[in-house]
Amino acid sequence: MTMTLSKTDFLNSVGTVYGPGEWFKIDQERINKFAEATDDFQFIHVDPERAAAETPFGTTIAHGFLTLSLLAGLVPKIQPKIENVRMGINYGIDKLRFLQPVKVDSEIRASAKILSIDEKRPGQYLTKTEVTIEIKGEEKPALIVEWLGMSFVDE
Repeated sequence: MTMTLSKTDFLNSVGTVYGPGEWFKIDQERINKFAEATDDFQFIHVDPERAAAETPFGTTIAHGFLTLSLLAGLVPKIQPKIENVRMGINYGIDKLRFLQPVKVDSEIRASAKILSIDEKRPGQYLTKTEVTIEIKGEEKPALIVEWLGMSFVDE
C-alpha cells in the first residue's frame, strides 16, 4: 500500500531513503522489446549464442537505458505519493553512472534517497532523488542516478 505525504512532510523529506522495493526480473523478452522500441539491436543484448561466445558476460545483457527507463515504474512503488499533486514530469538527470551490466534473467530493485526539494514557482517543486538499482547477488549496483522530477502541487 502506497503511503501519502502531506505537502509539509514532503518538503521535510530531504535525506529520507525509500526502499528497497520488490525484486523485478529482466528477461530476454523485455530486452528484445526494448531493442525493438529503440532500434538498438547490438548483439550483446539480443543474440544469446553470440553474447555467450564473444563477451565477458557469458550471456546477453539489458541495455543500460532499459534499466534506467524502469525507474519510471520501480520508484513510484517505493516513494510515497504527495497530497494534492496534479501531475509530475521528468525534469532531467544530473548524474548517471552505469556500474554493472544487468545479465538476462537477473533481478533488480530500486532504492531512492531524496537529495533536495526546491520550489521553482508557486506549487512547482523540483526534487532531486538519488536512485540506486541493485542487482540480486551482485556487490555493485547496476546504476546510480541523480534523477530530477517536477511535481505540480495544488495549494
